[in-house]
Amino acid sequence: MADDTPAGDAVTAADHPTSGGDTVSAKDSRTPGGDAGGARMSRRRFWVAALVAGAVALTGAGVAATSLIRSPAQVAADAEPPPQDVLIARVENRVLAETVVLRGTVVAGQTIQVAPVSAGGEGGAAPVITKVSVKSGDAVRSGKVLLEISGRPVFVLPGALPVYRDLKPGATGDDVKQLQTALAALGHGRGGDAKGTFGPGTKDAVEEFYASVGYDPRPAVDDDGAAVDGAKAAVTGAERAAVDARDALAANTDDAQRKQLKKARDRAAEDLDAARLTLEKAEAAAGPMVPAAEVVFVRAFPARVATVTARPGAQVSGTAMTLSSGRLMAQGYLQDHQKGLVRAGQKVRILAETTGQETTGRVVSVAGTPSREQDQQPGSGSQGSGSGSGGNDTNGGGGDGAQGNGSVGYLFTVEPTRELPSGLADQEVRLTIEAASTDGKALVVPVTAVSAGVDGRTVVTTVDGTGRQVRVEVRTGTTGDGFVEVVPVTSGALKEGDEVVTGVNPGVASGKSQGSP
Repeated sequence: MADDTPAGDAVTAADHPTSGGDTVSAKDSRTPGGDAGGARMSRRRFWVAALVAGAVALTGAGVAATSLIRSPAQVAADAEPPPQDVLIARVENRVLAETVVLRGTVVAGQTIQVAPVSAGGEGGAAPVITKVSVKSGDAVRSGKVLLEISGRPVFVLPGALPVYRDLKPGATGDDVKQLQTALAALGHGRGGDAKGTFGPGTKDAVEEFYASVGYDPRPAVDDDGAAVDGAKAAVTGAERAAVDARDALAANTDDAQRKQLKKARDRAAEDLDAARLTLEKAEAAAGPMVPAAEVVFVRAFPARVATVTARPGAQVSGTAMTLSSGRLMAQGYLQDHQKGLVRAGQKVRILAETTGQETTGRVVSVAGTPSREQDQQPGSGSQGSGSGSGGNDTNGGGGDGAQGNGSVGYLFTVEPTRELPSGLADQEVRLTIEAASTDGKALVVPVTAVSAGVDGRTVVTTVDGTGRQVRVEVRTGTTGDGFVEVVPVTSGALKEGDEVVTGVNPGVASGKSQGSP
C-alpha cells in the first residue's frame, strides 16, 4: 500500500503506532542527528541558569557592600550626637544697656512767627510789603531789619517778653527795661533814665538806633510838635504875666491896692507853674516811639530765618516769615508704656538718617502730662494786642502715634552736647535713649532663658554636650534689648560660654511627632 503522506510531514505516534506501543517523534524517526540537537539545548539552558544565579549573587553582594562602606562625611555625621530637642544660647559677659528708640524732630528753643500788622500806608492805603531783607536759612543778628511794611522797618531785638504795646516816652515797665537792655547792647545807652522808664535818655537811644539802620523813628505824638509849641507859648505868656504882676506890686505904695496886686502876683505865679508843668508833660510825651508793629523780640541769638513767605509788592496778610531762636534741640513724644523708662539726665544718641550725622545729648525734660493734638498746632498769634509782629513760641516734635482721646504722648526734650548743624532744623531724627545699663560687664542671657519655678526661685537651665540639663538659681538685674543680667546664687555655678536653654526646638519636636507610631 502506497504512503499518501507528503514527504517531510510529521507523523505522530497515533498515525503509526509501533508494535511495542512506544511513541516515536517524527524527528527521531526521520531526522538524522537528533541526539546532538538535544545536547545543545541542554547546554544553553545550563548557561542561562548560571547567568541568573550570578546576577542574584552580585546584587546581594552590592547590598551587603553598601551596608559596610560609608563616606567620610557620613562617618562624621554618624559620630555626632543626636540634635538637641531644645533651643540654646551662650551666656555672655558684657555691658548691658536698655534702650528706647524713638522718632524726634530738631527744633529751636523758640520759634517765632512774624505776622506784622500795620495801620496802613499814607492816605489809609492797605499796607504793602515794600522790601524783604532776608531769605530762608539766613542767620540774623540783633538789630537786623527783616522787612519793610509800607516803607517802615520790622527789626529784631533780644528779649523774652513778647511785644504787646507801642513803647512811647513816659512809659514804664519790664518791656521798657527789655528795650533799654537791647539797645544798650547795640551801643545806645539809656543815659540817666531809671531802668524801666522811657525818659530822655531812652529817647536818645531810640533816635540813635533808628538812624543806625537808616530810618527816622515815628513820633510818639503825631501833631508835628503842636502840643509842645503850644505849651511853650503858654509858659512864655505866664512868665510875662508873672513879671508884670511883680512889677506892679513893687511900684504901688497904696496899701489897699497892694493887697489886690499881691493876689494877682500869686495867681500869675500859679499860672506859670501850671504852664511849665504842661510843657514838661508835653515834652515828656513827645519824641520817638517804638511801635509794636516794628519790633520782634526773640529770647536768644543766634537766630535763623526758617521760612519766608513775604514777597515785595504783596499786601500784608498772615505770617510773613518764621524765625528760629536759640540752640537747636531735639524733641519727641513718649507713649504710656515708655514714659517710665525715660527721665532727665539720660544719655541719648541723635542720628540724622538722611545725612548719617550722629551726635550725643541728654534728656533735659519729660512732660508730666500728655500733650493734646490741638496743643501741637503752630501758633500764629501776635506779639502785640491786635497790631504787631507775631511771635508765639511753638514746640516742634514728632510723635510715634496717637494714644487716643486726642493725645499724642508725653513731650520730652533732648539737649545736644554740641551745636547741631543749622540744616537739621525741622528735620526728623532717630533718638536712641539709654534707659539703664549695668555697672560694667555682667553675665547676661536672653530673657527667654530665665524662668520662675513653683518654689518662687528664678533659674536658668544649663545644658552640656551630652544633653544633660542643670537648673541654676540666679538673681536678675538690668533688662535691655531682649537680654537680662543674671547673678548665680552659688558662686561659679554659671560662667561666660555656658549654654542655657531658651526654648523648645520645633524641628526636632516635629520630627519626633511624625516618626512616632
